[in-house]
Amino acid sequence: MNWTNMFFQDWTGLVRTGVVGVLAYATLVLFLRISGKRTLAKLNAFDLVVTVALGSTLSAILLQESIALAEGALALGLLILMQLLVTFTSVRWRGFAQAVRSEPTLLAHDGEYCHAALQRERVTQDEALSAIRSAGGEHVGSVRYLVLESDGTISAALRSKGDQ
Repeated sequence: MNWTNMFFQDWTGLVRTGVVGVLAYATLVLFLRISGKRTLAKLNAFDLVVTVALGSTLSAILLQESIALAEGALALGLLILMQLLVTFTSVRWRGFAQAVRSEPTLLAHDGEYCHAALQRERVTQDEALSAIRSAGGEHVGSVRYLVLESDGTISAALRSKGDQ
């Protein structure tokens, strides 16, 4: 085994990675700007998959000499185009939106946990209580409602002091 190849093979590979890296990164930034703010919004599950796929594609473009910049740019553009098509369609067709996006889930209501929802969404009471405390509450009795949002965050609306 040639140990030097593990650390340095030749200047051609380094130059290619540098040049293609800068161009691929610029292409990705351009495509993200063209696709609009929605691509960069808080991530739901579908957006997370697209983001990971974009990162993986960028990595492959940078490190695999068998992938030309034009092919990589096409792959990046295709991923962003597919994401735009999915968001475009989901805004116009509720059935499609329900198929690709998750709906918010009520975790607690009027000071009581919705145990089935907590279990189904795999949220512990400790995690729910942490969200309640972050919103300024002390315990589940302090909330009007607690919601697991589509992007995975937990929102809490506290009860007024007289309602507790």
